Amino acid sequence: MISLTFSVLFISFLLLTLAIRFWLASRHIRHILHHRATVPARFAEKIPLAAHQKAADYTIAKTKLDMWLLLFNAALLVGFTLFGGLQALAVAVLKLTGPGMAYQIALLAAFAVVSSVLELPFSYYSQFVLEEKFGFNKMTPALFFADMLKGAALGAAIGLPLAWVMLTLMEKSGALWWLYAWLVWSGFQLLMMLIYPTVIAPLFNKFTPLADEALRSRIEGLMRRVGFASKGLFVMDGSKRSAHGNAYFSGFGASKRIVFFDTLLARLAPQEIEAVLAHELGHFKLKHIVKRMVVIFAVSLAFLALLGYLKQQVWFYTGLGVDPMLLAANDAMALILFMLTLPVFTFIFSPLTSISSRKHEFEADAFAAKYTKADDLVAALVKLYEDNASTLTPDPLHSAFYDSHPPASVRIDKLLAAPAH
Repeated sequence: MISLTFSVLFISFLLLTLAIRFWLASRHIRHILHHRATVPARFAEKIPLAAHQKAADYTIAKTKLDMWLLLFNAALLVGFTLFGGLQALAVAVLKLTGPGMAYQIALLAAFAVVSSVLELPFSYYSQFVLEEKFGFNKMTPALFFADMLKGAALGAAIGLPLAWVMLTLMEKSGALWWLYAWLVWSGFQLLMMLIYPTVIAPLFNKFTPLADEALRSRIEGLMRRVGFASKGLFVMDGSKRSAHGNAYFSGFGASKRIVFFDTLLARLAPQEIEAVLAHELGHFKLKHIVKRMVVIFAVSLAFLALLGYLKQQVWFYTGLGVDPMLLAANDAMALILFMLTLPVFTFIFSPLTSISSRKHEFEADAFAAKYTKADDLVAALVKLYEDNASTLTPDPLHSAFYDSHPPASVRIDKLLAAPAH
């Protein structure tokens, strides 16, 4: 009876989530279409109508693709769970490996491979049809598949040993396994932050030291004013994959480095690059990264504790179409089911994440306006909105659910109201 109740609850939340997502997407499309014919007054002198309409069309195309992907993922989720897909996959893997840890590792790997293969057409379409249509794709099919294989190999090299550790803890460390697993997971996250800039990122992109001496001098002056120490300024060859531009810093401690997309350097003036970097440094100096990590660690601890409870409940498995007595050790199945169903029940809390992220963006903008000219950051943002075909007229409610950054007009109004530098 409990398992049936959980099945009904699961389907109800899935349908509710789908309905909300489709309603938000439809609102977003209608709102953008309504404003497509006119550039907002704030940007009328800076962004041509053709660029504004390109952004509208690009955003609508992406939103429609997302709607198809939502339907596909919902069908896939039901197929894996209530329609017996995971059960069948588990039985097939078990026949090949026999019971034990090898089975559990193989089940996780098989699920990852099957999911990736099924979602591949959407990734390919997005890159070579949608992005190509709007002039953003710079990637070749050979590079696309090379990245995919390289990512799979890297995922296996890192993910399989981590999975073995987590599954071993789940099986052998008693009722508090979730606490020990959380400590391992948190340490792993910190390790990835440390080695990503110097070990992982170079596997996919080429990073060269910033050669423009005048720009380097300007940036180093900013870093001295801000009090930020970096292990280097690098340019990333983002243009070999996309025409989108960005700048970021990564790592912590001795591995901190600042990275500019080559597309960004080609588009922005030196003072605008400085302003964009000041915004990124604001996230660091205002401890936004640390605050986000603390929240992530706290939430992951709560979720692992919840998994510690759910993995012992028969209704959790049977309510999702899985026989919990398939094997004595069913921890891999518990992990998969938890990862599949968690987004269904937590989507409604998405605005909370967006609110926090937007607050940080406003604070980083204010920080940038303190150390550089607000007008320079505004000019840079306008260029980036135009170059990346980011819509200037998002639906407010859709934006509240999904967007980590404030709408362009709101963000720029706050910057222009900042005290003169």
